[in-house]
Amino acid sequence: MAQASSSVSTRVFTIPNCLSFFRLALVPIFLWFVIVGWDAWALVVLIVASVTDFLDGYLARRLGQVSRLGQLLDPAADRLYIFAALIGLAWRDLLPWWLVAVIIARDVMLLVLGIVLANHGHGPLPVHHLGKIATFALLVALPVLMLGEAFPVLSWASQPVGWAVALWGAFLYWWAGVLYVRETARVVRRSPVTDVPASDTLNGKEVDGG
Repeated sequence: MAQASSSVSTRVFTIPNCLSFFRLALVPIFLWFVIVGWDAWALVVLIVASVTDFLDGYLARRLGQVSRLGQLLDPAADRLYIFAALIGLAWRDLLPWWLVAVIIARDVMLLVLGIVLANHGHGPLPVHHLGKIATFALLVALPVLMLGEAFPVLSWASQPVGWAVALWGAFLYWWAGVLYVRETARVVRRSPVTDVPASDTLNGKEVDGG
């Protein structure tokens, strides 16, 4: 079973992928709850999404159903939940729009880097651990901020903690982005038409998820 789970298939309709589709389908519901201020319900949706996130990764390895599509859906879902929380909270003036712009601009930059790499015959860069930490920080910080809105009695703790982690996550998000820019320049300069070489800066086997 361990050997089967290590291979990456091109299958679409697997149990883990169906869980990922379900998690993606919850994004607009989550966004609506945040916009209208139903923060407790938004947190419930986020908990359900987190459970499915754990399950699809566990089942993919357990059942030997690791797929290329699944590797793309997981980071996409994480980003969509981050964007939904950012936009919903900013819409209610609970977050500044500049923070939304800063985080979205970084992902637009990564999209441009992906196009540059593709034009030179390369695939996406491996995930940097710093990007994973930044994404995790944002996925923690935004729900913590929402927790204070859902339960005002907790706001005295959730607001400072949420803001501290959110700002730190945004900083790390861009720090990882700078590393991706540097690595893209190195890859394109050293081998413009061959496969992406092993990275001295970015180590990992997954598609960019941070």
